[in-house]
Amino acid sequence: MSYGSVRPRLKSDVAEFWNAEPCGSRYLGDLLEFDCHAAERYRLEPHIPHFARFSSSAGLRVLEIGVGMGADYEQWLKVGADATGVDLSANSLARAQARCERSGLKPDLRLADAENLPFPNGTFDVVYSYGVMHHSPDTERCLHEAWRILKPGATVRIMLYHHASLTGLMLWLRYGVWRGQSLKRCVYERLESPGTKSFSKREVMKMMSHFDDVRIEQVFSPGDLLLHRPSSRFQSGGYRLVWKLFPRKLLSRVARRWGLFLLITARKGCAQV
Repeated sequence: MSYGSVRPRLKSDVAEFWNAEPCGSRYLGDLLEFDCHAAERYRLEPHIPHFARFSSSAGLRVLEIGVGMGADYEQWLKVGADATGVDLSANSLARAQARCERSGLKPDLRLADAENLPFPNGTFDVVYSYGVMHHSPDTERCLHEAWRILKPGATVRIMLYHHASLTGLMLWLRYGVWRGQSLKRCVYERLESPGTKSFSKREVMKMMSHFDDVRIEQVFSPGDLLLHRPSSRFQSGGYRLVWKLFPRKLLSRVARRWGLFLLITARKGCAQV
């Protein structure tokens, strides 16, 4: 699939999408209920703390690419990491700033593009990006930028969307099959912001060939098992019935290879600069 011809417009569309609805904002009763947002995030995705390794990051220079409303970014600061966060959405950054200041923390948050990060080579001990780079028009460039700004021997932790997934299959059955679309194209048009991509494990390994010790763990997303609260597009009676009757336990046992989330860890080689 070629993305180059739509790239300039697509990037602004992605920013507008997340400005209008910062990730997780549906879980806020009001704009300052950040504790509710964090509690719901880690209930739905309990693997995050282990994957991110917040607790072992004190004193490390950390960059989070795509902070959203700052639930994870706040954790870096709380454990004593020297953490910087970037995002393409000014609205998301404003909420992350408010969240950290409300907790008495001093954030370092910047409006920046993951394809062109404003940091020198070899700056960070950890680069973390959870569910962000697949929204970029050029995911591979984002990965190269992450590699560039890591110190030799340092670690990257990234979540990317997997192809194929239960989430993608459900979107395809609802929107794509009747239009003759591929599953990937349906995800590209229908999953979250415009131009969202998904990758096979082989594609991930190819994109990350310049990293060492690449490891991939696959897990279900809340969307795969319809555990999350439906967005505004899925509020009809029919959708509510699907959410209620969805066979979560069965799919959890028999469809593990169809999980949406790829939890990727890798290292920049010690001899590389």
